[in-house]
Amino acid sequence: MDITIHSVFIPHLDAEASLTFYRDALGFEVRNDVGYEDMRWITVGPVGHPGTSIVLHPPAADPGITEVERRTILDLVAKGVYTSVTLATDDLAGLFARLEAAGVDVVQEPTDQDYGVRDCAFRDPAGNLIRINQADRP
Repeated sequence: MDITIHSVFIPHLDAEASLTFYRDALGFEVRNDVGYEDMRWITVGPVGHPGTSIVLHPPAADPGITEVERRTILDLVAKGVYTSVTLATDDLAGLFARLEAAGVDVVQEPTDQDYGVRDCAFRDPAGNLIRINQADRP
């Protein structure tokens, strides 16, 4: 049995700012962009890897949550502690330089971690933590 990760969901607060980050800075392709009323769901993913996607979604859009729960979710997103994702690249230094030049919010420069990976970290426009590992490390 082969199980893969098809998509992960990351909240966005501003669809256009998220597109600028994921499409323009990271270089992901846009696979789907759908809206309903004043909300947008945007599916992006790495070029050449059509089976793996990130769905940028409006946070707290579920009609089954209360207004208090909705506010809590929005507060957590705003603090940058609601969601994170770890990506990998075969050129961490090059990607870091490109993202830094694009003016994204740097959290950590490329660093050799005690647990065996070399990585860096950024925040997307909604505050979500994006860690990026050097792919050829064990």
